[in-house]
Amino acid sequence: MRTTQETVLQGPLGWGLLVVAGVVLLASLAFALIQLMVNGHTSFNTSSTLPWGQPIATYLYFALASSGLGLIASLPLVFGFKQYYPVAKRCIFLAFIVLISGMCVLALELGNVFRMLWAIPLNLQVQSAMFWMGVFYALDLLFLLWKFSKLQGGEWDSKTAKQVGIASFIGVLLASGNLALIFGMMSMRPFWFDALMPIYFYFTGVTSGVAALVFFTYLAHGFQRERMPPALQALLTGALPKLFAALIGGTLLFIAVRAITGLYSNNPEINLVWTDYLFASPLYIAAMLLGLLLPFVVMLSASLRNRVGVQVLVACLVFLGLFAERFYFVVGGQVVPLFKGTWQPNLISYSPSATEWSLTLIGVSLCFVLYLLGEKFLNLGDMPRYMAEAPVGARANTA
Repeated sequence: MRTTQETVLQGPLGWGLLVVAGVVLLASLAFALIQLMVNGHTSFNTSSTLPWGQPIATYLYFALASSGLGLIASLPLVFGFKQYYPVAKRCIFLAFIVLISGMCVLALELGNVFRMLWAIPLNLQVQSAMFWMGVFYALDLLFLLWKFSKLQGGEWDSKTAKQVGIASFIGVLLASGNLALIFGMMSMRPFWFDALMPIYFYFTGVTSGVAALVFFTYLAHGFQRERMPPALQALLTGALPKLFAALIGGTLLFIAVRAITGLYSNNPEINLVWTDYLFASPLYIAAMLLGLLLPFVVMLSASLRNRVGVQVLVACLVFLGLFAERFYFVVGGQVVPLFKGTWQPNLISYSPSATEWSLTLIGVSLCFVLYLLGEKFLNLGDMPRYMAEAPVGARANTA
């Protein structure tokens, strides 16, 4: 059985935001389609020497955030951390729509949107990591949808729900791990070449997933914690902000280790990317300081990390910081000319075009549209009835 949790997005506010998001989606989609039909890929600022630009970084950001949300949902559904049940259903739905949004951006970036529907599965390029990325993310979507249908039917602790949760957990690991290896196996791109890239993607993906979860959960309740059910309030003042702080700190550590290793590397194709591209960019430095370091310092304070405004602000800053990190990661791996290396005097320059920005806007606005529809019609605040009706003092013992 399910227990209904009303949110402010089920009322007029939800309709208003849905209209705004829908208008932005339609406008950005119309602009992008016109540019792609008239100018094709020349409307992008990418080239044969730097083929992956902001749309790929946007897809990477969405795909890893989806994987992070899926991994968070596995905490109660697979590993038994029942205090996370109040966010499990919202996590799964967000993971689904964020991945759908990322795939839409990727489809628009590919050039011929419809050819991939038959060319990729029928060509069976089984030695290609990109082929398996498509297979694993398709399975990920299938398992997310199946798992959500179980929760929608009130099956929180059934044997079948547990099995589907385990399958979905494995699917998430395979999908995001394979995505990491698309970059990590490229020995001709030394900045990316790293056998531990899957671990980096898992960790940073969970960080962006928690940021999305915190923001959208507060949005659903009008950024007022008192509107939330007690079990959700307990999570947002207990385990979740501590986990968020630890994840931001771990993300900083990963980036710092990569930077230190790159700066001391005797491979100029790695060293120069850090010195002459990433650390030469004020935007990258600002993103790391304001988007990750500042949120980590703030979240270390027990008196600050449980405040509503602080949690929402930190989530937004982490959004921006990790999006910038994805952008500089994708572009940074290509700024040293392939097969020419540092013998060519200058790094390749790149900045996104208006069409590329419109694709990013399409992904963001589509995610908002789908989320608002989910809040209105799918009761994303569900949790097991025994948890929703438990006395407030007993909530700490539900794990």
